[in-house]
Amino acid sequence: MAQIKVKQVKSRIGKTPIQRKMLDSLGLKKREMVKTFEDTPSIRGIVRKLGNIVAIVE
Repeated sequence: MAQIKVKQVKSRIGKTPIQRKMLDSLGLKKREMVKTFEDTPSIRGIVRKLGNIVAIVE
């Protein structure tokens, strides 16, 4: 299965509790942190919900 890299590009300060929980579920704790995940619909949905907080890195 394909892999995607997700990078946190903005701080979690001032974000809603739901957005913070989603960042915790991805394991992203600090800005500029990058994690690799399997490319599944659930991961894509979390990335879409977080909008401009995270980005997919090529």
